[in-house]
Amino acid sequence: MRSLLLRCLVVVLSFHTAFAAEPFIEKSDLFTAGDGGYKIFHIPGIVVTAKGTVLAWCEARKKGGDWDQIEIVLRRSTDEGKTWSAMKSIANVPGPKTKNPFSLAVKGVDPHDVTYNNPVLIADRDGTVHMLFCLEYMRCFYQRSTDDGESWSTPVEITSAFNGFQSTYPWKVLATGPDHGIQLKTGRLVVPVWLSTATGGNAHRPSVTATIFSDDQGKTWHASEIAVPCTDEWINPNETVAIELADGRVMLNVRSESKAHRRLVTISKDGATNWSTPKFDDALLEPICMASIIRYSLAQDGGKNRILFCNPDSLSRADGKEEPGKTRDRRNFSVKLSYDEGRTWPVTRVVEPGPSMYSDIAVAKSGAILCLYGRGLKPGFAGDFITLARFNLEWLTDGRDTAGASK
Repeated sequence: MRSLLLRCLVVVLSFHTAFAAEPFIEKSDLFTAGDGGYKIFHIPGIVVTAKGTVLAWCEARKKGGDWDQIEIVLRRSTDEGKTWSAMKSIANVPGPKTKNPFSLAVKGVDPHDVTYNNPVLIADRDGTVHMLFCLEYMRCFYQRSTDDGESWSTPVEITSAFNGFQSTYPWKVLATGPDHGIQLKTGRLVVPVWLSTATGGNAHRPSVTATIFSDDQGKTWHASEIAVPCTDEWINPNETVAIELADGRVMLNVRSESKAHRRLVTISKDGATNWSTPKFDDALLEPICMASIIRYSLAQDGGKNRILFCNPDSLSRADGKEEPGKTRDRRNFSVKLSYDEGRTWPVTRVVEPGPSMYSDIAVAKSGAILCLYGRGLKPGFAGDFITLARFNLEWLTDGRDTAGASK
């Protein structure tokens, strides 16, 4: 009997080995500086729609600065990122535009430039793609697509949603995301935002972070409570990403300029109220750069809960040591994996060892992981390319994905 059991075990293990996926990683440049007459492409985002279409977008900047002439452009893929449509501009508010008056104090700003900024997309379970974007860091608009990003509705202004913040934080500059927003199990749409009184550097500081949310599929939007204020400890919290935890709570992962050099984390039961006291995550370096986070949970592997996080991480080395003076470097773009809802990050893999910048992350229907990130030929804030890295869980974990993920 024991011999028979051993033979059966060998057969099962052989079957598993034969059909286990081979690790792979593939890279392709989706946006290259100079294309279409744009000096740089910056602030990328990526989502996978309910039908499986991949949408990749970014800011296309004519000159390069945050307050310069900027458009929002999109590319589509119907084969999980292997091939792509041509670049297309997708944000256009009709009528005259007025420059944010606080931008005019920033050196070199042209009052005639039109700045579309901070696009955020949400892939709804019903197939709708919701999109928010800002104009002049002063007005916010909502539009939607019902054909997987082929066409978009006329933008509707939702700046009034931000009025709910004014009593506690008299902002003069507003920004959504950037990156993707999320839809909760309840159907609520949640978009992280940051706000500034525009009295500091680049008219973007000081700043605080919060969310706006919609419970009627984008028809109306509302302000949350301030999630992370600006203090001596939490310095200028701004670009923020969100994820729904397995128990339904919402966790924000926050960029800041704090001396701890680590990402900030805060949690709310509903993505809007009663935020927990922000804490630094010692495992997540903060190089003062956009990051991204997403759940990796597939029906084909039993729905195990994993969370993926990515950002430039100069500490992602074999010895894990911190190099003096290098903590803030935008390089060494890395992906981390958590099996316990973000409490620990036991897996780290470097995707791009050189200069690397803003990023977003998505999961294709097949389970392929899609990272869209800026990379440069030399150090800088934006880079020369926005590159897509496609890889699988086997590559990320070196074939050693543990079975300890919670369900």
